[in-house]
Amino acid sequence: QVQLVESGGGLVQAGESLRLSCVASGTVYRIYDMGWYRQAAGEQRVLVAAIASDGRTNYADSDKARFTISRDNAKNTVYLQINSLKPDDTAVYYCNAKIATRIRDYNGVEYWGKGTLVTVSS
Repeated sequence: QVQLVESGGGLVQAGESLRLSCVASGTVYRIYDMGWYRQAAGEQRVLVAAIASDGRTNYADSDKARFTISRDNAKNTVYLQINSLKPDDTAVYYCNAKIATRIRDYNGVEYWGKGTLVTVSS
């Protein structure tokens, strides 16, 4: 069984920064793509940023300069640095990863964390 657990969310003021973390645990043989999504109240879940196992990154077009995704493969962890937070960033942030739990699984299975709430006050 695999678990993704996010941390680092909270209540912050506009202009501040946050660093979200997500750790994969359990029967993890290899982690392929990892990413962060967010879902604001009443809206659909959308991609914020993704990172491949080789470090290539992909960001959503909107306001991507404020976000930095990174990963530590040795720790099975992905991070999301968010700078200059805005009230519009208020959302539940979800970690996503494609994880192989056995040898010869060359694609992995998609897993989701339960999310961490980020609330930005003006």
